[in-house]
Amino acid sequence: MKKVSIIGTVGLPANYGGWETLTDHLTKSLHKRFELIVYCSGNRYPEKLASYNGARLEYVNLNANGAQSIPYDLISMWRSLKTADTILILGVSGCIFLPFLKLIGKNKKFIVNIDGLEWRRAKWNGPTKKFLKFSEAVAVRYADVTISDNKAIQQYITDEYGQDSELIAYGADHVETIALSDEIANQYPFLKQPYAFKVCRIEPENNLDMILEAFGKTDKLPLAIIGNWSNSSYGQALKAKYEEVPHIHLIDPIYDQQILNQFRSNCKVYVHGHSAGGTNPSLVEAMYLGLPILAFGVKYNIATTHEQGKYFDTADELTALLESLSDDELAQLGSRMKQVAEQHYTWQRVADQYAELF
Repeated sequence: MKKVSIIGTVGLPANYGGWETLTDHLTKSLHKRFELIVYCSGNRYPEKLASYNGARLEYVNLNANGAQSIPYDLISMWRSLKTADTILILGVSGCIFLPFLKLIGKNKKFIVNIDGLEWRRAKWNGPTKKFLKFSEAVAVRYADVTISDNKAIQQYITDEYGQDSELIAYGADHVETIALSDEIANQYPFLKQPYAFKVCRIEPENNLDMILEAFGKTDKLPLAIIGNWSNSSYGQALKAKYEEVPHIHLIDPIYDQQILNQFRSNCKVYVHGHSAGGTNPSLVEAMYLGLPILAFGVKYNIATTHEQGKYFDTADELTALLESLSDDELAQLGSRMKQVAEQHYTWQRVADQYAELF
């Protein structure tokens, strides 16, 4: 069997984010077809399992995110030169070393999923943005295959670099509808009535200020947002401004997936305000649940929903959608989202596409 190493994730078992969920499903589906090696952050896994989902686990004692992601990826790639035929790199932060590594590993195949234009995210300062943009350019130029997870990202790669890329999205059929338990309903009584919902990191690029302004103008539907409100001055200011509004519920992070899925599964409307990135996992998961989605009208969200959603660019536009959409229209919107997700966002489809590249 061909040997494939997967680099750039926190690791397995998956308990952090989208890259880890992708790796979890790739290893489940492909471990009988390839010899898989997954590099993990030793700092996050004190138990250090030897294998998981049929894949061998290797550990690097650095953090997979932040400034340490660069040496973390470099060490993982360097070790992979001795053990793998194909090296799958998730994200671009360590890709500045690709030219050097390709000189040494001339018979290795490097595949890079560039993610969602990380350098555009508002949370990064100027020097960090320049570094990430440079890393992206090096990744696209030197990778044997570049993966885009969204048609808008794919078009960006063509326009910016004159390069083709493989379009492989993200799966969502691991999510399931969970009924609201009496315990959670009693703890959060507003869940017993129709409500809108969003879960995300509390960052400017997710347009929380716009969403809260819109819901502040209408009490037609209560809003619940779960996120890390205390982690930034941005989140703290929004919570101070809106926490006394009776129909707006700003909830601190909940890490129990079963509870989160109860909030999400039973909402009447899912609001998606992300403005950066490609195919966002939380969006395709909401689509697969058949939730009516009101999405910020950036091209990535429009591409992910295949132009079948309802979109807003301002607080006033979101308020207008909330005021005007009937129950029948919302039900039809949810049905369209489900159909798109079932056609495009299943893990078997994603795994088969990666296997073809490997």
